[in-house]
Amino acid sequence: MGLRAKFNLAIIAALLVGYFGAGVLLHRLFVANARQAVLQNAKVMMSAANAVQNYTDQQIVPLAGLEQDGKFIAASVPFYAAKTTFKSVHAAFPDYVLAEVALNPTNKEDQPTDWQADFINDFRNNPTLTQLAGVRTTPTGPSLNLAQPIAVDNASCLACHSTPAIAPASMISEYGPNNGFGWHLHEIVGAQIVSVPLALPLAQANQAFITFMTILGAMFIVVLIILNLLLHYIVIKPVVTMSGIANAVSLGRSDVEEYEKPGHDEVASLSVSFNRMRRSLDAALRMIETQ
Repeated sequence: MGLRAKFNLAIIAALLVGYFGAGVLLHRLFVANARQAVLQNAKVMMSAANAVQNYTDQQIVPLAGLEQDGKFIAASVPFYAAKTTFKSVHAAFPDYVLAEVALNPTNKEDQPTDWQADFINDFRNNPTLTQLAGVRTTPTGPSLNLAQPIAVDNASCLACHSTPAIAPASMISEYGPNNGFGWHLHEIVGAQIVSVPLALPLAQANQAFITFMTILGAMFIVVLIILNLLLHYIVIKPVVTMSGIANAVSLGRSDVEEYEKPGHDEVASLSVSFNRMRRSLDAALRMIETQ
């Protein structure tokens, strides 16, 4: 195996190890960045929903109350206001979902699905948790879910959710006396869950990864070509030339021209030493012939 082949095998092996190692690390980085961006979007959505709830609780409820003329005003309920406001966002972006569910909701529409109930139970089993995130597969692709607990932190909530006896009559008339009661102060009763699609950010991350790896692969090929050219002109060509001269001299030819490589590198120094050795050999042979 020639010097060029050995050199290329070593360089290609090193480049392949670096290429695939970089690929694994970069893919993880691109995917992690995509998930982080989606998670940030989910947090913004959740903050917006909480802002609507706080506004409703602080501004609307004191003015309108929970009932008027014997009718229950659902719009004065902070959770209802946030979900209703979000419906316009959901209409424009169907894969973006805001859910505020409870294990024992007043409105049956707020009954959790199995995976939503898992979030609620995790919060109930670990009261110190403030947020949970997870990825779920949907018909339109993976979706990132961000959840935070819904707890009865305000005693005023118990006016509607402790017992049917003290709940507003209009609410009982609207939703019945069987659901949404038995709540206790500081109890975690549900969860606010925001779902944001991951498919597009992951596809963009994969496309960016493929583009980057293509560029990196092209750079490796260019580097390999440049190294081969340098190897040829700096090492292989001078060595092959000196090898041919040495072979000719060993066969007794004295008319072969000397070769001295320009420069000050090791191969140039070798060519100078080789020429000096050849001249010394020629001189020694002439001395022997004259004796």
